[in-house]
Amino acid sequence: MGRQILHVDMDAFFAAVEQRDHPEYRGKPVIVGADPKQGKGRGVVSTCSYEARKFGIHSAMPIIQAWKRCPDGIYVPPNGKLYSQVSKEIQAIFFEFTDLVEPLSIDEAFLDVTGSIGLFKSGVEIARKIKQRILESQQLTASVGVAPNKFLSKIASDLEKPDGLVVVEEGKEKEFLAPLEISRLWGAGKKTVERLNGLGIHTIGDLQNLPEEVLKKKFGKMGRHFYLISRGIDDRNVVPDHGVKSVSNEMTFFEDVLDPEIIRRTLLRLAEKVAYRLRLQKLSGKTIHLKLRYEGFETHTRNRTIGNYTSNTQTIFNTVTQLFEESYQPGRRVRLLGVGVSQFGTEAGRQLSLFDAGEEKTDPLDELEDIVRNKFGKNAITRAGGLTNNPRNKPPANDDFKM
Repeated sequence: MGRQILHVDMDAFFAAVEQRDHPEYRGKPVIVGADPKQGKGRGVVSTCSYEARKFGIHSAMPIIQAWKRCPDGIYVPPNGKLYSQVSKEIQAIFFEFTDLVEPLSIDEAFLDVTGSIGLFKSGVEIARKIKQRILESQQLTASVGVAPNKFLSKIASDLEKPDGLVVVEEGKEKEFLAPLEISRLWGAGKKTVERLNGLGIHTIGDLQNLPEEVLKKKFGKMGRHFYLISRGIDDRNVVPDHGVKSVSNEMTFFEDVLDPEIIRRTLLRLAEKVAYRLRLQKLSGKTIHLKLRYEGFETHTRNRTIGNYTSNTQTIFNTVTQLFEESYQPGRRVRLLGVGVSQFGTEAGRQLSLFDAGEEKTDPLDELEDIVRNKFGKNAITRAGGLTNNPRNKPPANDDFKM
């Protein structure tokens, strides 16, 4: 027997936790996300229960659209701390069966259980035990795909939600994939799907009939990828990685913003939040990200890698301000701004070149802010430059850090 890879995906995770903890929500449409404000809300849906999905609601949908489709739904704000704690407890279950766990997000992970077959008989049996342990300990359901590789297991876990268990047998990869819609193919975005449809390719089976050379001619380097993946060939390993990859924070304005001063102050507030979280976790990063969403939900992301590892508020603010000025389209109203930092590391143990500035020194103002926040709470202090006179577009006091 070859590899046995599991993809475990919690079912409507945030909404399911809310229904678990609030019996009165069970069997009803629950939408976790921004406050809809009676159909005038500005944010998006984080996730929703299966009852809400019957109304056509889905993750990342504007909350105002969700309200129009289901005004009688139960709308609840996300409880990030609770969901993170439940996620940790579920991941602890995974480690009862294998050390090869690769979390993809707070509610899903790949598990390589090949080395555990001798103890638990089969990958299918391990999947059943994991589902049972999650149900018993958390009163939540998970859907699991069992397959020879990551691609197949992820597709399988999505086919019979909720509470599903789908197995792809070794040697039957092409047969399993053939009837599925081409949109399920990894790497096939909306435009690529349209191109494939234009070629008469609507299922993965249709794609399997095309020679590799034809696909290369039509899609360049992606042609070989489509050729292999459509046949269920995926040699990637499950890579355990328990570290934080990025720290970010974003804000959706109550009203679309054109005022450059409000934009500047908001970027400063976001930079403060991100920098504080970095220092709290003793992290420094070199790549700084800007997320810019215009009215109409057109979204742009920009990033810049700087010479030093940093957790300095002013450095992060200066960089995202430059990114904003370089990418902003004058005259367009801004709906959302986001700031993030990634590519973490330290200078310890690394030989610096003559021209490498190394890691930045601590800013005294950052130190003072950290002392106040650690004693009185993360919203106890902000720089004067981050204050705004417009309370409707003031960053909320309870905004959560995104990891």
